[in-house]
This record gives sequence, C-alpha cells and structure tokens, in this order.
Amino acid sequence: MFVLVEMVDTVRIPPWNFQRQLNDAIAEELNKKLANKVVYNVGLCICLYDITKLEDSYIFPGDGASHTKVHFRYVVFHPFLDEILLGKIKYCSQEGVHVTMGFFDDILIPPESLQQPAKFDEAEQVWLWEYETDEGAHDLYMDQGEEIRFRVTDEVFVDTSPTGPAAAATDTPAQPGQSTAPPPEDSGEKKEAPYTLIGTICDPGLGLLSWWNS
Repeated sequence: MFVLVEMVDTVRIPPWNFQRQLNDAIAEELNKKLANKVVYNVGLCICLYDITKLEDSYIFPGDGASHTKVHFRYVVFHPFLDEILLGKIKYCSQEGVHVTMGFFDDILIPPESLQQPAKFDEAEQVWLWEYETDEGAHDLYMDQGEEIRFRVTDEVFVDTSPTGPAAAATDTPAQPGQSTAPPPEDSGEKKEAPYTLIGTICDPGLGLLSWWNS
C-alpha cells in the first residue's frame, strides 16, 4: 500500500530560516511542497522518510535564499495491482460504489465489478446485491459508512497541470463590448481527480465486512 520513492529536488531556503538546522529546514520545505499531493505516475505523497544526500548550497544574485539539491526518500501511497484494501463506502451513484480510506477518497468500484447480480436502488441511492438463498433472494444493501474490502484492479493518473488558454480563444479577438468569459457550462466543468483507483468486490470474501461476519 505504501512505498518508499527516491526523489531529487532543489530546495529553496529563505534567509529567515538560516538560523535553523539545514536538514530541518529542508524537511519542512519538502513536506510543504509534496505532502498530500499527487505526483504523476508515482502516487499520493504522504510524508518525508529521510534525506539521503545534500549537495552544495548556492545563493544566486538577486535572491538571498539558498538553493540546495537534495536526494531524499518519500512515503507514497501507491497500492500494487491485486492488493486487497479496506475502506468505507463514501456514497453510491450510477457510476458505482465510491470508497474512501480516510486520507484518500478517489476509489471507484464500477457496477460490473460488484457482487452479481447487483442493482441500483434509485430511491435510496445505494447499490444492493441480490443474494440468492434456498429461501429466495435477499437484498444486501451497500450503505454509506459501511466497511468494505476490495481488490485493486486498475489505476488512472490524469495530468492536471495548468494549461494555457484554448487556441480557439486566441484565434478570434473579442469585439468591443463582447465578454471574454467562458460559457457557464465550461466554467462549471467537473474537476478530474489526478489519481483514481479502480476496484472490484466480485470475489469470495470481498465486499461489506458484515456480509461475511454474519
């Protein structure tokens, strides 16, 4: 679930932190920059583990801060494929069951990966497993807040780096008095998660813990 990733970065230490130990100041700056951030194709950064090497520090003309190239290891949340994880149901939608682990919320179990046969209850806005027994079918609801065990089947990284204005906007200059603001539907566009895990519960022993404890 958690891995150590070796990284290299140049850390800027402002002059008012020169009285501090260099390692402490660098550790604080690295955590400010990386903690709780997603690094593309790496995972969700949690905290600094250790600093393995410090190179020479430099002060450049016009900038009183020191700049130090740092080699370090960082704790990163990046589960391997087929790893079994435990979380809680955050909510359900037509897209599937959305799961949270407390510190990470972008986990989706799509409808085809639920225990089958599965059905979405529009009124309750929950998915349910129509469990067949000798006495007939029983509806096992996947309620919000329930603990759920799932297996990681895929991961999706999305580059959410800032991009420049659309080319079409620069090709046609705005007329005098014409608004240059984007249309309302564009400004309200859904923000994509930079890192999403896709899971499944369609294996024996997976799903709500209450299903298998009782």
